[in-house]
Formats: sequence, C-alpha cells, structure tokens
Amino acid sequence: MAVSIFIDGEAGTTGLQIRERLTGRDDVSLISLGADERKDTEARRRALNSADLSILCLPDSAAVEAVSLIENPDAKVIDASTAHRVDNDWVYGFPELSAGHEEAVRHARFVTNPGCYPTGAIGLIRPLVENALLPADHPITVNAISGYSGGGKALIQSMEDTNSADHVSANVFAYGLNLQHKHLPEMQQYSMLEHAPVFQPSVGRYYKGMAVYVPLHLWALKVGISAARIHECLSDHYSGHLFTKVAPLDESASLARLNPEEQNDTNMIRFYVFANEKSGHCMLAATLDNLGKGASGAAVQNMNLMLGLEESLGLSYKRAA
Repeated sequence: MAVSIFIDGEAGTTGLQIRERLTGRDDVSLISLGADERKDTEARRRALNSADLSILCLPDSAAVEAVSLIENPDAKVIDASTAHRVDNDWVYGFPELSAGHEEAVRHARFVTNPGCYPTGAIGLIRPLVENALLPADHPITVNAISGYSGGGKALIQSMEDTNSADHVSANVFAYGLNLQHKHLPEMQQYSMLEHAPVFQPSVGRYYKGMAVYVPLHLWALKVGISAARIHECLSDHYSGHLFTKVAPLDESASLARLNPEEQNDTNMIRFYVFANEKSGHCMLAATLDNLGKGASGAAVQNMNLMLGLEESLGLSYKRAA
C-alpha cells in the first residue's frame, strides 16, 4: 500500500525538487493543495494530519507553525528549514553522521533535514573529532562555493534576470560577511566542536553544485597525524554507505582542479584529502549537489528510511567513481 506524503511548500525550489524525485513512484502518493489552499491554515492542517509523512519546505516561522498544527500522533515530519536543526527533540537527518545514526533516522518521528553547507563541513570534520585526530577545541575554518539555486527563487531571479532591479552581475561573490551565517549552530553542534568555525560561503554563476573546504595545518595536530591517517579515518567512517565516497589519495594528488558541479543530479557526497606533507598543509574537500544531498535528495533519503523503504528509491548515485 502506498504511503501518503505531503510537501508543505511544494512550489519552492526544494519542494519542486522533492516532488520531481517522488513523481512516478508507485510506493508513495502525494497529497497536493491547490494554489488557493497553500496558505489556508485549515487546508494545511488537514493535509498535515492525514499524511503518513510531511516534508516542510518553508521559512522557519512557517515550519514551526506547521508542526503546531499536527495532532495525529502517528504523523511523521521532515523539516527542511533551519527551525529545528539544533533541537534535541529532533533527529538530525544525516544518516552517515556516526555509527548507529542511520537507525536513529529510521525510528524517528521528527527529522530535521541538514543544510547544504553543513552536510559537507560536518561530513569532513565529525569523523576526525570522533576519532581524536582533531581536537574539539581546534580553530576551524570552512570555505565553500555553491551554485546560485541554493539562494532560492529570489537569488535565482537576481542571477538570471538582467532586467531585475536586484540583478547580480558578478561571476562569484562572497556573502555572510558578518560571520553569523544561519548554518553555524548546526556546523558546530554536529561536528562536535567546542567553538563555531569561521565560515565563509560564496556563490558562483552556475545553477547548482557545491564544494566545501576545510584547511588544516598537520603540524598543529598530534604527532603522527598525517594526510594518510586522515584519509583512512574518513574511508573507515563512510565505508558501507550508499551515498558517501572518499576519493583515493592518489586520485586527489593527481587532480589539477576540483569541479563543484561534479556530483550534480545525484545524491552523492564525495570527500577528498589534498596534502603537501613537506609544508604540513592539508585541505579537506567535499563536493555535492546543493539541491541533492544538500537538500531535496537528503529529504527523500530520510523519508525512505523513516518509512521503512529502500534507502535509494528515487535517488541516483551513478556519477561518483
């Protein structure tokens, strides 16, 4: 029997991408509201309470309101906003986070979908902190670049419409310059860091795809912690997971450039370890589709787990080697 899914906010970028991944599946049925009902509280209340699982693709305040409308104790929720990202009553929707976390997602009623940048950053940092290769109080910097789709409809229009009053002509621009990006709390909490990292995101003139970078000074870590040891730690951590891959060290060493679009149209995240052992410098990197594993793909992966379905249904992992 098909399970019923309601996407609250299905007309937004993330909602449309989730719907695309679910269309054609015979194991789910979509509850959809007409354009005139999407902001009708009672119509949404009925949908939220009749669905087996609802996915909230809403601003934070609207997501909190949506949860308050749910009275059905069996109704499950995935929240794609930042409203519940560091709420201990919600399970963080990164199944690969740590040993046993996939099971936590499977048995959760409330799952908070990770942010796109944190997926890359936490994916690189958490295994190293867990395994004491990186001290929890170590000063961390995270740099990243994303396609402009990550900014939603407003930024997409600003980048694509030359007649827009807010048209952005730059090929690349940095933002979050007040160092208070909304993703910082989850980056810190789920990376197990004692201090929030310095985070500098940028946007490029391309639609989707993301690269996240964490630079490290090997000489500042414990004696004997090498790029090879870091690579081994990441490889062990992600072994056996469908949507996470660690590039071999020799492949990373041979790369002349890293393409942030390389995982587009998949639910993959690929990790790299670049190093100059002579100088003691190491650069960790992650590539992912900001609309895939960074948003909609992650939501569908979590949905599949929460409903006891095959984890990979509706998702692709063909691009990664």
